[in-house]
Amino acid sequence: MNEKVAEMQDRVVEVLRTVYDPEIPVNIYDLGLIYNVEVSDDATRLSVDMTLTAPNCPAADFIVEDARQKLEAITGLEKADVRLVFEPEWNKDMMSDEAKLEMGLL
Repeated sequence: MNEKVAEMQDRVVEVLRTVYDPEIPVNIYDLGLIYNVEVSDDATRLSVDMTLTAPNCPAADFIVEDARQKLEAITGLEKADVRLVFEPEWNKDMMSDEAKLEMGLL
């Protein structure tokens, strides 16, 4: 992985940590909702696979659109494709320790 791609991946994680499910006080990255982040070799295109805590989440459209808009605002990024996937099914074990602590699960 080249330095430009590594820097973009770090920036993507920073941005994803600013996206929240309005019903949960933890960002989508630490909740474990981000399954995959792929940055193109020239660091201008991005593909993100993410899920939701529940398939029928009422805030689904808001969360996905918020993530896409924030990612596309990253300097140097031309395209951000955010795909919603439901396999594997999300569970609380995917959360970071910080998120579990915030939610009172530790």
